[in-house]
Amino acid sequence: MAKQAAVSKDRHRKQRDPRELREVHGHVSDSFAPELDRLIHERMRLGIVSALAVNQSLSFNDLKRLLGTTDGNLSVHTRKLEEAGYITCDKYFEGRLPKTDYRLTPTGRRALERYLDHMEALIRATRDRGRD
Repeated sequence: MAKQAAVSKDRHRKQRDPRELREVHGHVSDSFAPELDRLIHERMRLGIVSALAVNQSLSFNDLKRLLGTTDGNLSVHTRKLEEAGYITCDKYFEGRLPKTDYRLTPTGRRALERYLDHMEALIRATRDRGRD
């Protein structure tokens, strides 16, 4: 019986319209209206952008260590962020060793700010709804 209730609850949750929060709370700020930035919302890319937001630049190895990921995984995610214009990549040699440094662009910083505003609005709306 408990399993059936859990399945029913999950099914109900999946069918909810994401606009429901706006309907319940009336007018919600414009930051609520757009969809989440899926490019940043992915865990690894959010980690990259967040780390670069609080550091002027980070090397490939610094990011890899910070995020506890592999070379290949980090390469894929940084490339997606670079293609979107959210980060820049500078490659150079230090002696005979290749080095790669990443920086957050103004576009990336604005995207992160919008994302954080959106998440804060979701948190507020969820907390407000829980008080009803």
